[in-house]
Amino acid sequence: MLIKKFNLDNKRDNVDLTSYILEDSPELLNGKKRPAIIICPGGAYINCSDREGEIVALRFAAMGYHAFVLRYHVLLDDKEDYNSIFSDSINFKDDTIFPTPMLDIANAFSIIHEHADDWLVDTDKLILCGFSAGGNNVTNYGVYWNKPIITNSFDIERTRPAAIIVGYPLTDYFVHQEFVKSQDKSGTRFFEISNRTFLGNENPTEEQLLSVSSAKLIDDSTPPMFIWTTTSDQLVNVNQSTILATALANKGIPFELHVFEDGPHGLSLATQATAPSIVEVDDTVRIWIDLAEKWLSKRFMLPLEKQSPWN
Repeated sequence: MLIKKFNLDNKRDNVDLTSYILEDSPELLNGKKRPAIIICPGGAYINCSDREGEIVALRFAAMGYHAFVLRYHVLLDDKEDYNSIFSDSINFKDDTIFPTPMLDIANAFSIIHEHADDWLVDTDKLILCGFSAGGNNVTNYGVYWNKPIITNSFDIERTRPAAIIVGYPLTDYFVHQEFVKSQDKSGTRFFEISNRTFLGNENPTEEQLLSVSSAKLIDDSTPPMFIWTTTSDQLVNVNQSTILATALANKGIPFELHVFEDGPHGLSLATQATAPSIVEVDDTVRIWIDLAEKWLSKRFMLPLEKQSPWN
């Protein structure tokens, strides 16, 4: 496996794309290209969760896909303490404001296209995967990939996503804002910090909220999606996924939606590999990745021979 990190911003130490490229072999695809998954971890645009990064990439690699982890622009640098966001002197950064995190995805697409022949990546089959805020980032990309906000800076021939997989995504900021207001003060403050980081304003305008509400922006060019969440998520309500699914249905975009009854926010793979505590291990929810594999295989089956060359 080729593991290589590409820095995307020489002023930041944690904005990068890490590759997990499966090496070719005559016993495997023998020179044929593979689809690839680009993973955007969650973290409320404050950080990028380690639990939704490399381990998830390795799980997709085990399916036979090349994988990449994109750490897009977020509030905290690697050396900054997470608890600092609750202080009175937060060091906000202008480079985290929309659309910069989304443009990081376009940059990742460009890098992969540039190396596609060497890495044997099928660039017609580049799939995005995102969790929570990362789910917001990738679904935003899914509605903007062919719009001037991206194509003014990147070649449209290198920006198209073939599909999107999201876990507990934030897709409608208007609805989420009302949900947050019903929570305790700490939840409201956390949302305000995230808003200031991502939208440059603790109390964004309706225009700003609409610009990052992918469920309200679905059109005919939006790629197919696989969506999963839990009904007991206390940070991102289940309606963020059902609203997205309904918007896709209304536009005739193929999708698959899985809603599990129990489970907290941020489950990632819901196995001990991605869990900091037993609460994040769930034998029911963990099947989402198997369901996603089946969904992917219907669209992006590896280019296997019809008969085994070894018989």
